[in-house]
Amino acid sequence: MWITRKGAIRAFAGDLGIIPGSMGTDTFIVEGVGNAASWCSCSHGAGRRMSRTQAKKKLTPESLARVMAGRTWLDGAAARLIDEHPDARKSIENVTADQTDLISVRHRLTAILNYKG
Repeated sequence: MWITRKGAIRAFAGDLGIIPGSMGTDTFIVEGVGNAASWCSCSHGAGRRMSRTQAKKKLTPESLARVMAGRTWLDGAAARLIDEHPDARKSIENVTADQTDLISVRHRLTAILNYKG
């Protein structure tokens, strides 16, 4: 029997991994600590707080432009990118802080350019 953890990356002791935030938030380079209770894994990202449909109904291109200020991104396509709005996702800081028994943060990366292909 194989047991898997959906939405996870491998975090055996010493394993390096990337935990990305949303298009407007930071990304973390982490090192696994090998917690057997989590099957030596950790989350692979911030995860959604809103579905894509909810985000399109509740968020605006203007609010997306505000949170993306200071970055290079497809600002002319803001209306099309609403479902990727950082407010539609959980806080990457909280998600990372909640996993200190699974990983340790090695580096924090701040995006200055974002491109959605």
